[in-house]
Amino acid sequence: MDIVRDEPMFPARPGLGAVGTPCGVRANHFFVGLVDKGLHQYDVTISPDTTPKGMYREIMSKLVSENRQTELGGRLPAYDGRKLLFSAGELPFETMEFVVTLSGRTERMYKVVIKHTTGISLQQLFMLLAGYPSDIPAQALQVLDIVLRDIILNERNSMEYVAVGRSFFSPRGPRDIGMGVEGWTGFYQSIRPTQNGLSVIIDISSTAFIRPLPLIDYVMLILGKDRRTFTSITPMDLVLLNKALKGLRIEVTHRGAARPKYRIASLKNSPSLQFFQSSAGVEKSVADYFRETYQLEMDYDFLPCLQVGNDQRPNYLPMEVCRIVAGQKNRKKLDAKQVSNLANLTCQSPDTREKKIRQFVERNAYSRAERAIEFGMEVDYCPTSVQARVLPAPTLKYRETERECLCYPTDGLWNMKNKLVVDGARVGNWACVNFCRGLNDSVVDKFCSDLVTWCRTSGVRMDGLTLPIYRAQPEQVEDELTRFYQNMLVRGQKIDLLLAILPEKNGSLYGNFKRICDTQIGVMSQCCLDKNIRNAKLPYFANVAIKINAKFGGRNLEFANPEESLPFFSTEPTIMFGADVTHPAALDDTSPSIASVVASQDWPKVANYNGIIRAQGHRQELIDGLENIVKELLLAFVERSKQRPKQLIFYRDGVSESQFKQVLEQEIHEIEKAWTALYNEKPKITFVVVQKRHHTRLFPSNSQYEDKSGNIRAGTVVDNNICHPTEFDFFLCSHAGAKGTSRPAHYHVLRDDNKFTADALQSLTYNLCYMYSCCTRSVSIAPPAYYAHKLASRARFYANQASNAAAGPQPLPEVKDELKRRMFYC
Repeated sequence: MDIVRDEPMFPARPGLGAVGTPCGVRANHFFVGLVDKGLHQYDVTISPDTTPKGMYREIMSKLVSENRQTELGGRLPAYDGRKLLFSAGELPFETMEFVVTLSGRTERMYKVVIKHTTGISLQQLFMLLAGYPSDIPAQALQVLDIVLRDIILNERNSMEYVAVGRSFFSPRGPRDIGMGVEGWTGFYQSIRPTQNGLSVIIDISSTAFIRPLPLIDYVMLILGKDRRTFTSITPMDLVLLNKALKGLRIEVTHRGAARPKYRIASLKNSPSLQFFQSSAGVEKSVADYFRETYQLEMDYDFLPCLQVGNDQRPNYLPMEVCRIVAGQKNRKKLDAKQVSNLANLTCQSPDTREKKIRQFVERNAYSRAERAIEFGMEVDYCPTSVQARVLPAPTLKYRETERECLCYPTDGLWNMKNKLVVDGARVGNWACVNFCRGLNDSVVDKFCSDLVTWCRTSGVRMDGLTLPIYRAQPEQVEDELTRFYQNMLVRGQKIDLLLAILPEKNGSLYGNFKRICDTQIGVMSQCCLDKNIRNAKLPYFANVAIKINAKFGGRNLEFANPEESLPFFSTEPTIMFGADVTHPAALDDTSPSIASVVASQDWPKVANYNGIIRAQGHRQELIDGLENIVKELLLAFVERSKQRPKQLIFYRDGVSESQFKQVLEQEIHEIEKAWTALYNEKPKITFVVVQKRHHTRLFPSNSQYEDKSGNIRAGTVVDNNICHPTEFDFFLCSHAGAKGTSRPAHYHVLRDDNKFTADALQSLTYNLCYMYSCCTRSVSIAPPAYYAHKLASRARFYANQASNAAAGPQPLPEVKDELKRRMFYC
């Protein structure tokens, strides 16, 4: 049979890279053997309609166990937990109705209708694995993922796993991470087509769950109250409680062995709330009802009641008779301390992480599971061995003086000792604002003096501090800064830089300070933390100095051999773009998403970037109005570089594989339109998606291939065995390991008019990671994408203050003209 192939949508791999020192690594990919047994899909309808979704899997499990050898013809199907059932080979009916009875305090009967919908071919998957260009066969992979999921939940659930997405978490050994939330650990699994065949990716995972506490205890943790002094709540407390409790599942504790479960719909007044008791034909308060019926006195009668019914049939419960149901994932945004505590659960050395991954694979014993045998799947117990390469680090160059000029990084690290920045910026009049109550001005004054000394030593032309330290109250940051700045203007003293000493970075103070400086008073800002300035050493001063230099348009360093370090880029005027879109926190269903696009301005250098931010639709990933954004950045390039670009490289952060086609059809099309409108020719675009939120991990095969942290070395690149079967992609770990296990970035090329070789694009991307202006280490993703991410994160502070968000996307406050076209977000 002749195979008819469409033109591939994305560029084919142009061969494998060869540059670098060969090294061996292992990947957390486990090979899957697959036999096509003829897959079929069935639609499942369970009634009554009011059946909780959480019951579906229990119902279907009972149905299969009772009917497998009869009506199901000996088949063992896989179920997605909602509407779809899959079998290897057809079931002996087109449509059949079943009745399932679940026993408990009362018997419950459910009607289940199973109806055949379609057969599922594996031909496209096998063709892709054989090297024929093809779209990812999403439906076939979905079936295989569901089979693996069913193995864990139905055949390997001695650990009582709770499924969240593609991860499985065990309630055994939870870790309290604060504020009524606990961290659960578990594992992630997903099946992927690779050059080596099908692979299951297994990784360590963690997430936050609500602690199964008495609801009163949870409320006290949320509000920071103590039982002995908890006698009232404020309007702000009510806002916090509404946010924390809405949607939470609880069970009652006042009815003995009977513990019906409810979901909190809303909060309603206090137990003095009146309701109509139809059986008695009278109105009475919730407190009176519980006193008379259950002999319960309310100790916290000032707290609101829970409404756990609906508008037609309300049902009110006092908080004191409720307990949180176990196994509920926390969907609220974690604070900084909770995030840190949760991250520590899975922050493990590479050696420990790999051992735990192997333990999960052995415990799951996929190949011995009934469903794996049924569907013709066999999973290897050994991780995939991969031949990787460590790319050579570029030679860096600082200002040529009698000091050190050339710099040779080791494992992605270097320092500023005996070095001068290439182009030192001028920082004139500046001021310091101290927000720390316990920090003496004399300590701040000495820090400022030392900072000036070190900036000058590094080549940044910074004037001495002539204004007195200004003390400000964190709670009144807006009024304090506005008043201070206006006073300076009245005195005729224009401020170039505002240095803030903060007690912490993660509170609202940091975001408010940046927002006010960027959008209201229009002054460059730099923040330092209390804990860092008390005993600041040279590396810290150097880090602050290079950030200030970058913000004011200076250049910290350059490549000693630009033609070698920037292949393709140096041959013709080239503009480098980066883009990202950030989305609001979970459960925020009104705030806009924020798109950020940056572009280099100083060819043949790559130090200065101009950025543009836009608010757009809620959780919309594709960038609105990209054509006009690109036009504006192209014109700014011409203005700064005094010539028009001839080629374009675009690093796009944050796009999932399922959105690649949309990005190709919309975003890349918009870039083309912008270029054509300005230059009346088709552009030469190389468009690369940068992905960090994936679960591939690489482990050194022996000690000679690891850095001091036990991780793979900076510059380790992989483009074989575990990558896409046909398309142009690679994994690159461009940074030094610090804490835990390094995560390589995944780069996937969606368009390449410039015909990069694998070596050229991998080397360009890696070398760019040494040009990030805010530190003396190579970073984890290409700087254009990194800068776009930082700018979008900065703009989130502006969006949080935008009013009337419920009416749709609101215009973001404009960054002041004084800061535009500067890297104020460094």
